Amino acid sequence: MKKLFISSDHAGYNLKEKIKKKFRNKYLFQDLGTDNSNVSVNYPDYAHKLCKKVANNTKNIGILVCGSGMGMSMAANRHKKIRAAVCYSIKNTKLSRLHNNANIITLGSRLIKKNTAFKCVEVFINTKFEGGRHKKRVKKI
Repeated sequence: MKKLFISSDHAGYNLKEKIKKKFRNKYLFQDLGTDNSNVSVNYPDYAHKLCKKVANNTKNIGILVCGSGMGMSMAANRHKKIRAAVCYSIKNTKLSRLHNNANIITLGSRLIKKNTAFKCVEVFINTKFEGGRHKKRVKKI
């Protein structure tokens, strides 16, 4: 069973829990917090925690969820070896993996429907980097 790292702030907590429930028989999740939606937390703290795990191994994949997906993405992309993509459609999710070799998907719980988020997670996990002409571009990041 593939292991995934997942984390959210308070705004992303409910979607994070739905993702874990939806895929619990398919993937093993290491949940790095937060533990509820009632206490306001600082999203960079949770992004940084997850990035440390994902950066340790090139095969690791992370899922970050906040209200818009933007804050988590900004915080995550400050880390070396991290390429976090804000995903909101099947097409942009697939391209983030094919062309950009993204290793973290960020989702905006206030901007994406639950079923679309599920489809994006599935596409993100199952799409492999295309390499080729994209490899030299990713190296420049």
